[in-house]
Amino acid sequence: MGVVIESSVWEPSSSVYIFIFLSCFLSLSLLPYYLSKHAPTKSPSFSDHPTSSSPSLRFQRHFLLVYSLASVLEGLWSVYGELELVYYGISKEEMVSFFCIGFGAALFVGSFLGLLSDIIGQKKMCLVFCILHLIVGIWKRSTSGPSFWVANVLLFLATSIFSFSFETWAVVEHDKGHRQDSLNETFWLMTFFESASWIGSQVIGNWLVGTNNLEKGIASPSTAAILLAIVGIICISRDYNGTPQTMTIKDYRVSFYACILGDRRIWLLACSQACIHFSILVFWILWAPTLVADGREVYLGLIYPCLLGARMLGSSMFPWLISASLRTEDCLVYAFIVQGLLLSIIAYDYQEIGVLVTQFSLFHVCTGLILPSLARLRTMYVPNELRGGMMSLSLAPANAAILFILMQRGYYRTIENATMIAFAAIGLFMAAGCMHVLKRWGKQPYQNWHKL
Repeated sequence: MGVVIESSVWEPSSSVYIFIFLSCFLSLSLLPYYLSKHAPTKSPSFSDHPTSSSPSLRFQRHFLLVYSLASVLEGLWSVYGELELVYYGISKEEMVSFFCIGFGAALFVGSFLGLLSDIIGQKKMCLVFCILHLIVGIWKRSTSGPSFWVANVLLFLATSIFSFSFETWAVVEHDKGHRQDSLNETFWLMTFFESASWIGSQVIGNWLVGTNNLEKGIASPSTAAILLAIVGIICISRDYNGTPQTMTIKDYRVSFYACILGDRRIWLLACSQACIHFSILVFWILWAPTLVADGREVYLGLIYPCLLGARMLGSSMFPWLISASLRTEDCLVYAFIVQGLLLSIIAYDYQEIGVLVTQFSLFHVCTGLILPSLARLRTMYVPNELRGGMMSLSLAPANAAILFILMQRGYYRTIENATMIAFAAIGLFMAAGCMHVLKRWGKQPYQNWHKL
């Protein structure tokens, strides 16, 4: 008699999607009523006088459109890249090499692109981001082989630019006469739209690849990336008047040493940014192996939107917290500690898949809250003309750390996945300590140098 082995398949319940959607909807729909009763001043989006803030609203809508296109480009390659590697028969060892080369490029080249963007202008650097994606799409469409090495380096450099250029562009534009009280709103909307765009990129990638002709389906995302990059270039170039250079390279170097490297508070802020960036990288590298560790089949494509939906929910909580009496540093301390505890549990105590997905979702709720909060603190402490360089250099330690552990794990097998997650948890606890010290060293009264 034959033995029939039933395979166990785990997938999230549909009620999870409904809960996340309703939570985001209630958070956004009830916010205007809360602000009207508790906030001393209203955000422009909820103002009773939209005419007075129409230039600010026009820029915000145009910027969020461009940022959403850029986010779709980033998400499209991240979702589709692994399938492409498997299609061309790339081994795990070669994948590790691709990651190491990419993070090496981000470390040794991408870390200094922020300094360049401060000098040549943020809008030009956003154009470079779109041009890099355009080159990658054309390269993959025109070459007969996979040609991963060149495309991999360009994509990592584009990701480095994405991490600082668009935020800095928004801040610089708001400082040109736009309403400064809409800047905090732009920060959390960036995180919200970025997460929604990543979900959209997953839908686009599945639709393009899901074809009977696999070879044609593999090439379709490259065509989509070319079209999106062209649209992004057109949107950014519309009414482009350039960014005048306000200081020479020598003056920039002097200002950077004095205002960035000479300020202990910015060192704390940069350390926190590096820690959260490192933990996010570790999570996205290990979340899939962690879920399938017990051998059961898991539909990762159904879990991915749950995590991003949780991130959207966390970003929608940001305007509620900044309108309350809590300081931003206090919120970050609590969020970092919660994230560190979640990763500690994941690292040292295996959980059932449902519990793991819940912990992953809570991790992303905190991430959605942390990212706009850190952007708000950067606006308080970092001069606009130095912001890009500060942000890109603050990511260098995270890229160096992830490069080191990838080499140790991929080549030498000296550390395990749980150890990598534990390192990420320690980094988050360090970030909480940095925020606690920053609160003690922070500006008094509690206002930024822009006088928001």
